[in-house]
Amino acid sequence: MSGHSKWSTIKRKKEKIDGKRAAVFTKIGREIAVAVKEGGPTPENNSKLRDIIAKAKAANVPNDNIERAIKKASDDKADYEEIMYEGYGPSGVAVIVECLTDNRNRTAGDLRHFFDKFGGNLGQSGSVSFMFNHKGVIVIDAEGVDEETFMEQAMESGAEDYEFGEEAIEVTTSVADFRAVREYFEGKNYSFLSAQVEYVPTTLTALTSEDDIKKMNLLIDNLEEDDDVQNVWHNWDEPDEE
Repeated sequence: MSGHSKWSTIKRKKEKIDGKRAAVFTKIGREIAVAVKEGGPTPENNSKLRDIIAKAKAANVPNDNIERAIKKASDDKADYEEIMYEGYGPSGVAVIVECLTDNRNRTAGDLRHFFDKFGGNLGQSGSVSFMFNHKGVIVIDAEGVDEETFMEQAMESGAEDYEFGEEAIEVTTSVADFRAVREYFEGKNYSFLSAQVEYVPTTLTALTSEDDIKKMNLLIDNLEEDDDVQNVWHNWDEPDEE
């Protein structure tokens, strides 16, 4: 998933990837493989695996796919490494790219190519991450939810904040409290639209040039289509689409 953690952005992203379900399943399958290798195949005993399963379900990954990925993980011989890359897109848009790769050189080369081709550049570690807060973000379907009841539950859950919208409720947490807050709302049987730890920008950068907008969209698309890329976060103030 890419973008900042506002429902309009998440909604556009969900619509955009509808035709790319296989790629989404592959990326989440890779995360499952890493979690199973680290903590075993039983979600009850592997909190990281529980987090990824919750993320998968929010992304509409079928239960059968999740179960197959868990079973397949023990046979996966690849040794994946988690790496975070930072850089700038057109006109200084800050970009964070989270990867799981079994070949660091290949991934770095591919990412550098994308940034260079679409008007940006890869930076050093720490070059843009200071412009983001690392937060847990849970987006809940607002249909049929009573706002007053939810406010009480949000306070009880340990969430830092929430934003109640017409279509969705966005709950933010500290990284440390994300799992407990997510499990609290799971226990209330809410329908999740998204649930993961994100890099949330503290400031946004607007693009006014049509060429920059085109290049930024191409940069995001190419990064997201790369098998080694798990998440793309940025501080582009994307225009609303009617």
